[in-house]
Amino acid sequence: MCGIVGYIGHQSAATLLLDGLQTLEYRGYDSAGIALAPGDGAFRVTRASGKLINLRNKMDAQDPATLGIGHTRWATHGRPTEENAHPHRSADGKIVAVHNGIFENFLELRKELQAQGEIFSSETDTEAFPVMVSHLMKAGLSFRDAFQQALGRMEGIYAIACLHADDPDRLLAARSGPPLVIGLGEGETFLASDVVPLLRHTRRVIFLEDGDIAEITRAGAQISRLDGSRVERLEQHIPYDPVAAEKGGFKHFMQKEIFEQPQAISNTLLNRLPIEPGETIPLELPFSDEELKALQRIHIVACGTSWHAGLVGKFLIEQLARTAVEVDYASEYRYREPVIPEGTLIIGITQSGETADTLAAMKEAALRGARTLAICNVMGSTATRTAEASILTHAGPEIGVASTKAFTTQLAVLTLLALRIGEAKGTVNPAQKEELLQGLRELPAHLEHLNALEPQIMRWAQKYRDASDFLYLGRGPLYPIALEGALKLKEISYIHAEGYPAGEMKHGPIALIDKNLPVVALMPKDAHREKTLSNLQEAAARDGRILGLVTQGDHGLDGIAEDVLELPDVHPWLAPILYVLPLQLLSYHIAVLRGCDVDQPRNLAKSVTVE
Repeated sequence: MCGIVGYIGHQSAATLLLDGLQTLEYRGYDSAGIALAPGDGAFRVTRASGKLINLRNKMDAQDPATLGIGHTRWATHGRPTEENAHPHRSADGKIVAVHNGIFENFLELRKELQAQGEIFSSETDTEAFPVMVSHLMKAGLSFRDAFQQALGRMEGIYAIACLHADDPDRLLAARSGPPLVIGLGEGETFLASDVVPLLRHTRRVIFLEDGDIAEITRAGAQISRLDGSRVERLEQHIPYDPVAAEKGGFKHFMQKEIFEQPQAISNTLLNRLPIEPGETIPLELPFSDEELKALQRIHIVACGTSWHAGLVGKFLIEQLARTAVEVDYASEYRYREPVIPEGTLIIGITQSGETADTLAAMKEAALRGARTLAICNVMGSTATRTAEASILTHAGPEIGVASTKAFTTQLAVLTLLALRIGEAKGTVNPAQKEELLQGLRELPAHLEHLNALEPQIMRWAQKYRDASDFLYLGRGPLYPIALEGALKLKEISYIHAEGYPAGEMKHGPIALIDKNLPVVALMPKDAHREKTLSNLQEAAARDGRILGLVTQGDHGLDGIAEDVLELPDVHPWLAPILYVLPLQLLSYHIAVLRGCDVDQPRNLAKSVTVE
């Protein structure tokens, strides 16, 4: 996801903003920009495509302006060009804005505003916002009122910061989904997407909540809601303790790492998505197209959560590359005398790159003539050193023992790998490929939206915390996600849980269903939806307490499910990445309510280096 910084105070804003963007570059890599407000009725806007160094080289770091906003971008709508880089301006140059998220109705707003004479100059969804603010001000509204009304017109999720060229003493910001943090200093105030850029300047911070609007001045910040009502947000002090600072206001590392998944997925996809239609997936594998085309069979070996990723990978690779895939527990693979014919690729999936069983399975396959590929999060680990090829997930450090962002980034890598092999084999439909690639570009924003659903999931946790058993159901690529949801609950809350293919429920687990059993159902709008709905009606007829995860606007579980969570509409093959996040949060909050050690659950270790 994109990174936002803002500053108003007495120091030169240019250097502060550049340094702040440097710490947030992990959130976006395609372009960057800064708008400075010198107070003379105009902005000095500098933008550059590519890495932040390109922007730094174009800017005067000694610019005397003391008010400004900056942005580093992960492209979703519009190519990663300088023209599409933030900040975006209104045609009259009086309004600038930076934005993290997606405005889902920007095409409709764009047409509406163009019909009224407004001019657009980029391909992005963000530009609709400063143009709308400017348009409303032309109708007589103040900057503050126009900002608030423009927010009311936007559908989707956003963290946004906005300036008016004739108002050099104020910065407006708002949040609905992606995070925003205000830093409080002496005669100066800061804004950022993360607490880390603020720590070199202040330890006093305020975390904005969804629906907040902040009016930021040199004296501090006044916060209100979309309806105009004033609210007070707790000022927090971030201690110098580096561990506490790393948690960024979260209670546990696991919670933080769940919330980091939008950024982690962005990191995984960095430089791995083609810019122009028809370009090859740039995975930088040491295999030629001819070698990939010659693959006859793929064996995936992994343990625990990574094994669930492999099951999703099997679905993706067989669908997109039409190549047979076997998925094995690494701990079983080498002891069953596996048959490895010519043309076999073995893929070892391991977060740490040091998992003993996975390394042993890969070694056994290599001795039998297989090509080897590691999907891993740690550069220089044993897996990356010994495999013929490696794809790093770039999830960043994962301190919580129960894997979260490492898992979703593995799924993203497997999607890219399936597309790459399918390209070489000529089995991928070009239109289907572009649809999946666009879906991948939009995934971080959708995940940010899911983070905003945490309060609803907390209510679920409170309601079901005392259950002794859970059943998770899914079909197709969502079946492995049912397994993963059950595993997460077992790992950190110590509640017994099982994941099952929904169609298999009637062949055994249905005997367990009664009024005390929560049944977590994964039912996106895909080819399996009607069959899954039928299975859930069977569970409801036996008084099962159904918790449904469905596509936004799907009311098929009305009258059947006790609780329903609506998730964004994404390509069915990307739904596993989306649907697992609420399951992670549900497990986390149940474990917290039960007093469990979330980050270090009993009997488990982060990297299992023994058999």
